[in-house]
Amino acid sequence: MTDRVHPYTRIVGAIIVPFLAAAFVLLYPLADSTDLLFAWTIRPPLTAMLLGSAYAGGIVFFVHVVRPNRWSAVRHGFPAVLLFATLLAAATFLHWDRFHFGRLSFIVWVTLYVATPFLVLAAMLVNRGEDPGSPRQRDAVVPGWVRVVLALIGLCSLAIGLVLFAAPSTAVSVWPWPLTPLTARVSGAILTLPGMVNLWMLRDSRWSAFRQIFQAQLVSLVLILLAIPLRAGEILWSRPSAALLVCGLAGSFVAYLALYVWAERRRLG
Repeated sequence: MTDRVHPYTRIVGAIIVPFLAAAFVLLYPLADSTDLLFAWTIRPPLTAMLLGSAYAGGIVFFVHVVRPNRWSAVRHGFPAVLLFATLLAAATFLHWDRFHFGRLSFIVWVTLYVATPFLVLAAMLVNRGEDPGSPRQRDAVVPGWVRVVLALIGLCSLAIGLVLFAAPSTAVSVWPWPLTPLTARVSGAILTLPGMVNLWMLRDSRWSAFRQIFQAQLVSLVLILLAIPLRAGEILWSRPSAALLVCGLAGSFVAYLALYVWAERRRLG
């Protein structure tokens, strides 16, 4: 076991990063212009910024995949990406009529989400068995109770995400801002990302196995939390879900940041 990232996996990451970067620009700073620039019109723009935040985290993650690195450091992010990409591919075909056919961004979107699940699955297979399962020389052990708490947070996020995807009409009436069935399914797919990552903490106590993935999640959380005051007028504050979501996001950010700071001190100390 060499704990290497296979060259094929690095190539996949190198292919994905530019698309994520372009999508982030179109969805976050240009969230008001998805009707002109993106593969489909996203209203309200807050949903576009939510997706853009997920892509920003994806950029951080796949940059770690591309650079010289260990497979154990990025391994647990791949199942999350696989589920996310698969759900977005399914959402695309379930709501085919909502897309801007013939537009370059549409062609790129469809190509990316038809191919990505297979590319990511292949990356997981070619790297199978590379992780020795042992801590790195400079590492920290995440306490069991912390891993359980984060796994429970992840389980809640995963469950809500899957419900949003499976029953989007339910989400339309309770979500903190207006959704369509397509944007409900996309929002659900986004929520599965931290859920899939955190569940792995029940089986792996090595901080080195989550450190770089948590960097990606922290970037996403910062951008989502920044989007909320920027788009506060789009949020239906009278709905209980609005306060629950904001508190959940803020609480997750504090918990993730606290763990990151603590674990880094242990690792470097």
